[in-house]
Amino acid sequence: VAEAVLTALRGEPASSAINAPMVPSELMKELMPYADLVHKLAMVATQLLKQNEQKVNVTYKTSSPDVLDTRLLRANLIKGLVEHTTNSVVNLVNADLIAEQRQLRISETKSVISSNVQTSGDAPLVSSVTVTFGAAAETLFPSALDRDHMITVGGKVRDGKPYLTKLGQFEVDVSLEGSLVLCRQKDQPGVIGQVGTKLAEKDINVNFMTVGRTRPREDAMMTIGVDEKPDQDLISSLRDIKAVKEVISISLPNHLKA
Repeated sequence: VAEAVLTALRGEPASSAINAPMVPSELMKELMPYADLVHKLAMVATQLLKQNEQKVNVTYKTSSPDVLDTRLLRANLIKGLVEHTTNSVVNLVNADLIAEQRQLRISETKSVISSNVQTSGDAPLVSSVTVTFGAAAETLFPSALDRDHMITVGGKVRDGKPYLTKLGQFEVDVSLEGSLVLCRQKDQPGVIGQVGTKLAEKDINVNFMTVGRTRPREDAMMTIGVDEKPDQDLISSLRDIKAVKEVISISLPNHLKA
C-alpha cells in the first residue's frame, strides 16, 4: 500500500488505487500504450470543443472483455479531459474523484472484436478506442462530427505508438504527437501545394502529411505534422485558401506524462 501511495504521489500510473484490487503488472505493461492513446484522444477532443463537455462515451474494441480492466484507461481519459484546466496530478488514485467533482458522466463500453479478426492472428487485448461526446457538444471543427452529429475521435496503437484513425466521418492515419494541423478541403489539385507554401513562408517545417477523403473530388481531410506550433495568423491565412473549408491546430506531448 505504501509503495502504491508513493507511486501515485509521483504522478506515475500505480497498479492499484490503494483501496482497490491491484492491476496485475503484466496487464499494466500491456495496457500502457493504450493508456497513452486514450490520454491523447481525450486531449485532441478537448481542443476540438468550444467548451468543456460533461457527457463522454468511450468504446474499447477488445478480444477479451472479461480480462480487460479499464481503470488505467479510464484514469488517462479523465486526465486528458481535465489536465488543461488544473494543476493537480491526475492518476489512477484520484481520477474518479476528479471526474465526480467536474460532474463528468463517463460511460464505457467493451465491444468484442469479431471472431474472424481474432482467428486471423494474435488479437491484441485492445484493438481500437473511440471517444464520443454528447450530441449537445459544440465544436470548433465541424468535421469532427459523426453521422449522429457527435464529436468523435478514434485511434489504435501501432508498434507501441498511438495513432488517430478516425475523426468524425473521416478515416485518417495520424501519429498522435507534437503539433498537428487539421485541414478539411475540397479534393482538387493544388491545395496541398498552397498549404505547404504558406507553412514554408512562416518557416514551419513539415514532418509528415496525410490526406483522407470521402470520395474523389469531394471532401478531403489533410493532416499535417509540424515541428513548430503554428500561430493564429498562419491558421487564419490557411483558411483564406479558397478550397480550404476549415482549419484547426492541435498540440500534443511526445510521450505520456503520468
